[in-house]
Amino acid sequence: MVSIFHTDSTIKRDVEDEIKYDPSIDDSSHIAVTVKDGVVTLTGFTKSYMDSYYAEKAAKRVSGVKGVANDIQVRLASERTDPEIAEEAVKAIKRDLPTTGDDIKVVVKNGYLTLEGDVEWFYQKEWAERAVRSIKGIKSISNLIHVKPRVSPSDVKRKIEDALVRSAKVDADKIVVDVDGSKVTLRGTVRSWAERQEAERSARAAPGVSSVTNNIVISP
Repeated sequence: MVSIFHTDSTIKRDVEDEIKYDPSIDDSSHIAVTVKDGVVTLTGFTKSYMDSYYAEKAAKRVSGVKGVANDIQVRLASERTDPEIAEEAVKAIKRDLPTTGDDIKVVVKNGYLTLEGDVEWFYQKEWAERAVRSIKGIKSISNLIHVKPRVSPSDVKRKIEDALVRSAKVDADKIVVDVDGSKVTLRGTVRSWAERQEAERSARAAPGVSSVTNNIVISP
């Protein structure tokens, strides 16, 4: 395999290009990119939360990126009231999570939305956030939903390790899984940010996982 050396300047250029050509982002002209030691910082402003969200995702897709700090500010063209946003968020969560929607509480203040409550599976926490992302008027989302596990730590560890082995995108032999109660920590090395994210996704999908700390190092 040919090793490609990425400098901060080449990463900056690639991130700017990826953001510019992402069709999900309506307007990227006010987004600025800086890179130091492979860590990307996004600044500037967008007209919607989704533009900021997709800009961050675009940066994470670029080869050589080790981390992303999203400092983009959302400047809405027109403000919506907090009750309007909260009402739409509650409906969206109940639509996507009909059996657990009532266990999730939505709090909105000045356009900043917070999700609270308890769920059994980590995917339910992620789906709740996904359900409200595209709601107009939101400036940011804080997901404080707690996952209450119902399986043993040994079962959690085994299921995650099995999932990593099954994944064609991850070299499972280079990843170590540590489980403390319902909290998972991933260690080891991978070749790219995408592989690092895939390992984290596999861990988050396991039943009983309440949080994942990803300490995997990218070593192209």
